[in-house]
Amino acid sequence: MPAEHIPPGTAAWRHSEAERWLAAAPARWAHPLWTLPALIASLVWDIAEAPVAPCTSAAPCGTDWLGLGTAVVLLLTLYWVWRQPRLALAGLAATLTGFAVEGGYASALGEPSTLAFLMAAAFTTAGLVHRLAAAGRQRARALEAAGPVAQPLPAAARTFRRGRLSLVLAGLLLGVAGFGCWQVHQVVDAYEERAAEAAHLSGRVTALEQDDDIDIVEVEADGRTHRFETASPEDFPVGSRVDVVVDGDWAALVAEPYDAVGWELLAVAGSVAGLAFLANGVDGRRRSQRLRREPLPVLHVLVREDHDDGRTWVFAADDPEGLRPILHFHSLYAFEQEEDDEDGGAAPVVELDKITEVLKGEDPPPPLREAVLYGAPYAGAEVAFVAFDDEDDVEVSVQCSVTAVKPAGSGLMGRGQRPCDEIAAGMTPSAGPRTWTAHGSSRAVGLGLLLVQGGGIWAALEDGPSWHWLWLAVSLPWLVTAVATALTWRITADRDGLWVTGAWRVRRVPWNVITSVHHSADGIRVGRAEDSSVELSPTGWAWLEHRLGREPHAVRTAEELRVLLLHPELRPLEEAPVGRQGVPVGPPLAALSALWGVAVLLLL
Repeated sequence: MPAEHIPPGTAAWRHSEAERWLAAAPARWAHPLWTLPALIASLVWDIAEAPVAPCTSAAPCGTDWLGLGTAVVLLLTLYWVWRQPRLALAGLAATLTGFAVEGGYASALGEPSTLAFLMAAAFTTAGLVHRLAAAGRQRARALEAAGPVAQPLPAAARTFRRGRLSLVLAGLLLGVAGFGCWQVHQVVDAYEERAAEAAHLSGRVTALEQDDDIDIVEVEADGRTHRFETASPEDFPVGSRVDVVVDGDWAALVAEPYDAVGWELLAVAGSVAGLAFLANGVDGRRRSQRLRREPLPVLHVLVREDHDDGRTWVFAADDPEGLRPILHFHSLYAFEQEEDDEDGGAAPVVELDKITEVLKGEDPPPPLREAVLYGAPYAGAEVAFVAFDDEDDVEVSVQCSVTAVKPAGSGLMGRGQRPCDEIAAGMTPSAGPRTWTAHGSSRAVGLGLLLVQGGGIWAALEDGPSWHWLWLAVSLPWLVTAVATALTWRITADRDGLWVTGAWRVRRVPWNVITSVHHSADGIRVGRAEDSSVELSPTGWAWLEHRLGREPHAVRTAEELRVLLLHPELRPLEEAPVGRQGVPVGPPLAALSALWGVAVLLLL
């Protein structure tokens, strides 16, 4: 980058300083991937074990606004544990305060589920506090690395606004929630108006029935038999007395006066989603305003976009090979509002061409380039940077983060970005064929899809011939293909090319027709000249493997295949025998699925 684009006094972010910054990152135990499942599991267990008060005439089961509000706070807190640590702490504090008011702490020692929830809440709270403290330490070390120099944001970045879409969606969803609340009030008011004019009678429960999985309670009152749908048939045993209100042909149980569950769920869902978007929008706008408010620390770094998802990765200025990423985030271009494009539609056409290349998997790996990073980076921060898009550019571009900064974990090192020369240095020539096959993550995905497939066949066939069979006919081929691929995919490299084993066949791809090898969307794609690409999908769950601090097996496979494509001297010297070429398991799996379907029909 020319010197005129680097503010005077800008410090280079060296590897040693970046290592100190990474050392201050939140510990793995505090990651929401560990704290959140513990909190959810304990909460579900505690709710399932909590006694449910029966519906009675003295305490009818109407709309519990306090309970609905608590549900909204709980669901938001679970979301905020992942996205907004400070708001999550407030949500947990409100939840635990309500728990204490109800006397929950006194009963915790006698209820394992309640004790588990309190322990999970304490673990989550410790993780949130640790994440906030770590962010403070990272910010301090970033300021140390930047030194005393501070610069205002570039003009384009000062016009960049965050949070608009979130605020618009928040308004729409909160409007939906308000409509749901209004409908609940309409149902309640309609019942109360009619009940005020109706006759109040005492009746006896004569029978409990089920009609299409709907529980029906029959009540005899004043010589007439009334039938009511009920959500709690156990509250109305046969022979018990219940109160009813009757107005001509209309009647209702006093204990279960009306059914507004659908509108209540709409109100809760709209409130949770709306408040979540509102918090994100306000937080994004507040952070972007903070960036524009005063001069910022600046750091000279290297950046590169991820080949798969467009995420921006930041590297130390003295890491020209891009071997050790420091942090990552998603970003968007920022433009000055008064800027006038003299080239007309040329830029959109170029961007469209780039998008088309990405979708086809034909785009070259993004280059590593110099950049100036504005703002003190830490976990959860907002930043901006200035850099050339590629070597042919004459003007720098300004990009602003649209997701929070995240430190690069140990399992993220070189995510799809390691240079081929570095990978080649760790590979040695071999005479025999090289083989890559399904690993633990891929097989776990396959087993999960197999359970979905078996359950789907059971659900579609249990009621006999119906329209569900059409859904089965459409989805089953895809499921069988995905399961077979995830469980047993295999790629074998030999002297003349690749043997690619998918769900239904083994395909031969000679080296001289291969144009590229990419890992994208949890699949491996082998591009071929003047022909459609060969793709295996799914080959694992890269997102989860990254979060667990592991290098995805499929990503490493694609990298090593790319090395063999670009370095012929590393290719095997022998041809793969038939036993090493792989066997597709799609046909036998399809036969087993058919047998399972027949068994389901015979059992039901």
